Amino acid sequence: MKIFSEELVAKAVKESHIADLSQATIGEVLLVAQYLERETGIPFIRMDQGSPGLPVNRFGVEAEKAALDRGVGSQYPAAAGVPELKSEASRFVKAFLNVDISARACVPTVGSVAGSFGAFIACTQRIPEKNKVLFIDPGFPIQKSQLRVIGADWVEFDIYHHRGKALRAKLEQMLAAGDIAAIVYSNPNNPAWICLEDEELKIIGELATEHDVIVIEDLAYFCMDFRQDLGHPFEPPYPPTVAHYTDNYILMLSSSKIFSYAGQRMALTCISDKLFDRQFPALAARYKDAGVFGQTLIASILYMITSGCTASTQYAYAEMLRLATDGEINFVEDTREYAVRAERMKKIFTDNGFHIVYDSDVTQKVGDGFFFTIGYGKMSGGELLKELLYYGVSSISLSTTGSEQQGVRACTSRMREDLYEVMESRIKAFNEDHPLD
Repeated sequence: MKIFSEELVAKAVKESHIADLSQATIGEVLLVAQYLERETGIPFIRMDQGSPGLPVNRFGVEAEKAALDRGVGSQYPAAAGVPELKSEASRFVKAFLNVDISARACVPTVGSVAGSFGAFIACTQRIPEKNKVLFIDPGFPIQKSQLRVIGADWVEFDIYHHRGKALRAKLEQMLAAGDIAAIVYSNPNNPAWICLEDEELKIIGELATEHDVIVIEDLAYFCMDFRQDLGHPFEPPYPPTVAHYTDNYILMLSSSKIFSYAGQRMALTCISDKLFDRQFPALAARYKDAGVFGQTLIASILYMITSGCTASTQYAYAEMLRLATDGEINFVEDTREYAVRAERMKKIFTDNGFHIVYDSDVTQKVGDGFFFTIGYGKMSGGELLKELLYYGVSSISLSTTGSEQQGVRACTSRMREDLYEVMESRIKAFNEDHPLD
């Protein structure tokens, strides 16, 4: 039995000014869910927005308070970032990725969204004939919206049928025209939670070097592949990264998920030293500077977007990174709760006729974590999104993430202990109302 009537959902869609519910963005689904909760008082099972669902890291809070008490709020922060954060970022990357990046090439940004926005600008302008971005999908829809803002084109493909060695042929096909400026993906992946393995990252790195393409590796869910015992500083195993296979890379490290510090909008754009120092005549001509990639990105692009990052938050991030690198806090164990939630939520769905869409990596079953993907019979992703709303469960269609598979993305972050029984009853009702052949 449906929780919300079709008429009420239609009213919510109309009053929220949503053109097509089946293709609704995260923000639009959020509006519908909030409307229905407000009108009825019935709580939703919120699987739409990927907002952290764990307590904020208290060490960051205390460090930020101390920075404000020292008076840092009275001065503009340097565009390149405060020295303490840059230094700790360099140490953190070495400790947890076994990658050497100098402090000068670790640049704070106002969340990874600002980092990718600035990186897209620099990458698509550095060589005139290289003006497109290649997305290894599924991926984060906002990044394509950023390209719309700057007027840059992109191409994309769903990696579902191109895992392992098959990835090389697909990438070579996509890079053959010579117009690709950058390759973008997240690892672990938003929304599928698949993880690119070393074999695949080696292929990406080798082809990036061969075709002079910059790889933008989004590590928002850093060390959250809970199938491995990650997160021990200066000890293997390390998370796989393209940085071991090319010098053409930008790593994006966010404080939002690993430290639950999302509200303060703080991330790092860590650039290969060789790329940081490369000089591009096209950048020099456009920005009337030396055209050195790293300095142009900092002073002529990122500064124009945000004028630097909040100083006190930089000190907070620096302290959290320091404590992690020194082994005084274990951010991986702090976030393992997401895997526990995913396992329980997946079981409720699969016990009631649903299937996991992106269910495996190259060599092993996909792990449990912040996101997972589900499908139901022959329903399209848009149909499933809409039908689940009637049962008080919100999600987003995989089609909005560049996926060619049918299903929706589920986020674990907002799940609470008291909601599992509610969720189970609703999904059971959904299954009863939608019998599978």
